[in-house]
Amino acid sequence: MISVTIPGYGELNLQHIVLDYNGTMACDGVLIKEVEEKLNILAGDLKVHILTADTFGKAAAQCKGINGKLTILSNPIGGSEKENFVKKLGTDGVVAVGNGANDAFMLARAALGIAIIGPEGASGITIKSADIIVSRICDALDLLLNPQRLIATLRY
Repeated sequence: MISVTIPGYGELNLQHIVLDYNGTMACDGVLIKEVEEKLNILAGDLKVHILTADTFGKAAAQCKGINGKLTILSNPIGGSEKENFVKKLGTDGVVAVGNGANDAFMLARAALGIAIIGPEGASGITIKSADIIVSRICDALDLLLNPQRLIATLRY
């Protein structure tokens, strides 16, 4: 668990990280360098969940070294499926990370939503749903590896 109290924002007790795959952790279906290493470190504190429609058909092979669970969505649109996944985990204990329009609902539902503006860009609706916006997935993961950064970003 990652626990942090943020003045003016509240207390976060995070137990799960839910990540979109394509556009967030991967570019053109290929896992971005350093993501596996950082997620495996975070797996000591958080349960790692990767959700994807697997547009490029590479997610299983690319994520095989990550200590977490990969879920291939049943619906290629996926927005409500991702939101329901977060709800089932218990929204108060979830940090959600994504970039696409189908990630907006899960970011809004999670205790902490982080939007990535990576090489594939980010949807405006997802940006509006996020608590934090970063330019790279590694920056998002580093926020969780160094929770004092969350205080610096979110305190009022």
